[in-house]
Amino acid sequence: MAAVWRALSLQPRCLHTACSRHNSNRTSVTHLRRQVYGRLYPLLLVRTDGSTIHIRYKEPKRILMLPMDSSTLPEAERKARLRRQFPSKLQARQEEVLEDLDLEKYKKFWKK
Repeated sequence: MAAVWRALSLQPRCLHTACSRHNSNRTSVTHLRRQVYGRLYPLLLVRTDGSTIHIRYKEPKRILMLPMDSSTLPEAERKARLRRQFPSKLQARQEEVLEDLDLEKYKKFWKK
């Protein structure tokens, strides 16, 4: 009988319940109940119809615009958008020649 008691005393005390360890190793076993683990940043989302929504986004940005579907636009507006998106090359300006400019009139503004 004494041998049985000694055998029982050598076994761990928590036979039917799980032993809880409240230390730093516990977090590696359990999981966080989150859908996304990273930090989310506030962002203003602009839809194609112009409405805005405040959302949280994975990258730190201020504003995000959804792309416009050009196939649903009328032909004139589609061409106007393409002209704004891809402007033509700037034309060289012709410099104005002022032959009758009186330099003595503006002499007071020059630095000495």
